[in-house]
Parts: sequence; structure tokens; C-alpha cells
Amino acid sequence: MHVLKPNPEATRYAFKPAFIERYSKLTDFEVFKKYSLSFLRKSIRVNTIKTSIAEIKKRMARTWQFEQIPWCNEGFWINHVEGRRDIGNTIEHVLGYIYVQEAASMIPPLVLDPQPDDRVLDIAAAPGSKTTQLAAMMHNKGILIANDVTGDRLASLGINIMRTGAANIVVTQSQGERMRELEFDKILVDAPCSGTGTIRKSLSTLEMWNPDMVTRLAKTQQRILRNAFNMLAPRGTLVYSTCSLEPEENEGVVSEFLNTTPHAKLLPIELDIIRSEPVKEWNEVVFHQDIKHCLRIWPQDNDTEGFFVAKIEKQE
Repeated sequence: MHVLKPNPEATRYAFKPAFIERYSKLTDFEVFKKYSLSFLRKSIRVNTIKTSIAEIKKRMARTWQFEQIPWCNEGFWINHVEGRRDIGNTIEHVLGYIYVQEAASMIPPLVLDPQPDDRVLDIAAAPGSKTTQLAAMMHNKGILIANDVTGDRLASLGINIMRTGAANIVVTQSQGERMRELEFDKILVDAPCSGTGTIRKSLSTLEMWNPDMVTRLAKTQQRILRNAFNMLAPRGTLVYSTCSLEPEENEGVVSEFLNTTPHAKLLPIELDIIRSEPVKEWNEVVFHQDIKHCLRIWPQDNDTEGFFVAKIEKQE
């Protein structure tokens, strides 16, 4: 069993009183705090565009220990047999045989389930962990549009696409809420968010967090989601995800969308993972009854980052 290792850097940061008050209503705050201030387990995804799981284990098993991530066949928690070593410095990473990717981050592409002949859009793609996962799931076939808004983010996206050998990707630069006149079978909206599920990776999130930021982000997320859905083909699938744990950015966004979009249907998510109950109401607002189908994951559920995922189908 994995043992939590407290992050000594955490002593430099404090949870704001408003944060504690809010999250105490949502979960067991002391357990959440314990996990959030502990090191995140290192995990990788085998890039099947370039190699196989068997080949990677053959190459690396002498010096690295592999533990299967239950919800992703290509995903593994990984430890060096001699202690702490950076997996990003291995030749396998440099050659693009593996991608260093957090275990919960692998979920949205799995839920979207793109096929080799699909037309797919990743509307907020950088730095490319989910984009390259989508390309591998598509066997490097079909068409995958990888979009992001800023040049700096597109640079890292391009590097990762080239390193992994993904050849079915077209990179575009646009605001997600302003893309037009396209149609896709599958769309991933991994929306920009407050990142409160990623405190383990970025303790500075505690300093940046404030309720006003959450409110602003939720409005942007609603615009991106609605515009993405307009580009979805009939019977197509859209996955909305965030690494936030805020109800306004998650259940609130999806509920508002369902209440105003009659031809949108929220689908159940079947995945071998420990999950928590979605938030059914917040700040005296009762959410849409189908919110029960959303996937909400706290860091303490599976010893990962926190994540939220919703699967939406466009009805005829």
C-alpha cells in the first residue's frame, strides 16, 4: 500500500479561512488537507503510438517498479528501485515512449473514447497530455484538432506532439468560445479552471484561490461548453472536465447547460475508480437531477489529483 509523504514545502502555505469554511461543507476537510499537502504519486502513460506496454516493462523493469492504474490500461504509478529519481530524465521519456501524466488526468480521454475514424476536437489542448493520449487511442488515424489560445502554450503542445509521434493532429490557435463553422464527432472540453484539485502539484494554488475567481471562471466555462456543443455532430459525444473541485465550475456549469439545452443528455460514466457523490445543490441552488451521472473525484478517493468529468451526448 502506498504511504503518503508530507510535502515539507507545505509549511510555507496556509488555507484561507474562506477556503476552509467552503470545503468543510463539501468533504472531510482534514482528510482533504492531509492528501493535498502530500506528494503526488508519479505516474506515466505508455505511448502506444511508438511502443507497447510489454516493451516498456522489458526496458525499464530492472530499475523501475510498475503499479497498474486500474482505470487506464496504459497507465502506471512508477517508482525507482533505488529511491527518488526523475522519470522525465529517462531515455524512454525523451524518445516519447512514455508520457509523464497524472493518473486522474488520463480519465477524460478514456470517457470520450475516440475511434480511429472520428473527427475529434480538443478545445483547450496544451500542454498536450490528453491530446497525445487521444491520438494514441485513435491509432494515429482520423483527424484531431488540438486548439489553444496562447502562443506560449502552443509551443509546449507542439513539442509534445512531435516527441510522441502523433501524426493525425492539426494545431489551431483560437479562444474556445469563439471557434465556429466546424463539426466534430467527439469533443473534449478540459476547461481552464481554478485548479483546486491540483494543490498537491502546485501549492501556490492556495495563494491564488478566491471566490471571485471561481465565479469568473464559471462564466467562461459556460461559454466554452456551449460553443463546443454547437460544433458537435448529432449523436456526438462531448466530455467536460476540470481539475477543480468547486461546485460552481463543475456541477453548476453542467446543470445550467442542461437546464437550457433540451437536446443535451448527460450519460453515466463507467470506470473502475473510487468516486464521490456529485454535489446535488450549492448555495441554495438545486442542480439538475441528472448531475448524479457526473464523476467527482477527491484527492483522497484514489490518492490522485482531484477531478471532475461529465459526459454529454447531443440528441437528434
